Amino acid sequence: MGIRARLRQAPDGRWEGTTGDEAVTGSGSSKEECLADLRRRIGHTENGSTTLVVEVLSQVVGVAEAAAVMGWDKRRVITYLDRGRFPRPVQALASGRVWLRDDVEAFARSWHARQRDRRAGGARR
Repeated sequence: MGIRARLRQAPDGRWEGTTGDEAVTGSGSSKEECLADLRRRIGHTENGSTTLVVEVLSQVVGVAEAAAVMGWDKRRVITYLDRGRFPRPVQALASGRVWLRDDVEAFARSWHARQRDRRAGGARR
């Protein structure tokens, strides 16, 4: 038997999960915590006969939210985007470009790590 579930990140950063029929809900501060809570609530075990099929819905962000993730202002996001140095948006809407939040967060981690490495390298000279 298979149970379908969806996980998504709420605007406040918490993760929410629901089964396909929305009979069971779970939550947590991370994807892993949310999934564990959902499994607990439906009585899912790894060795059981029930298969849990999980779809993770990514949160989308616009320029303002992308800037907040980066710790930048919106103009800097646009500058990096125009130079081809920012992740490509997943969609361009009439209201503006949007990215998957996970993509922007991964870029932020990488960018900030490069900046730390650059500063650390310059300090050794």
